[in-house]
Amino acid sequence: MYLIHAHLRAPTGASLPYDAARRALALARPEERIEHVSAHPLALPHPVLGFYVLADSLDTAEGRVAQVCLRLLRDCHELAGWVLHRAEAPLVAPLGQGLLGPRETSSERSGLRRK
Repeated sequence: MYLIHAHLRAPTGASLPYDAARRALALARPEERIEHVSAHPLALPHPVLGFYVLADSLDTAEGRVAQVCLRLLRDCHELAGWVLHRAEAPLVAPLGQGLLGPRETSSERSGLRRK
C-alpha cells in the first residue's frame, strides 16, 4: 500500500470543497484500488488530497492517483480552474529528526525533551 499526495493548485481565492475527498473516492474505479482519501485543505503551498492505494509499484500508484484527480477536476464544477500540480509519495523524515534537520535541531536542543 502506498500513500500518494495529490497537490492541487487553486485559482486565486478558491478553497478546496469540503467534500473533495469523498468525491475523489467516489470517482475511483474498483481496478484502481484506492482504499481511502483524506483532504488537507490548508496544506502549503497547495491543498493536498492524500490517497491510500494498493499497487504493485510506486509508479503505478502515482499514475492511478493522477487519473482519479484528473477525473475529479473534470467532473466537479466547484473545481473549475484547479490544476493537478503533482501526484507523488511524500518524503517522510525518520522518527526524531524533525522536518528540516538532524536530531540535534529537534526537541533535544529545544529543552522540550525530558532529562
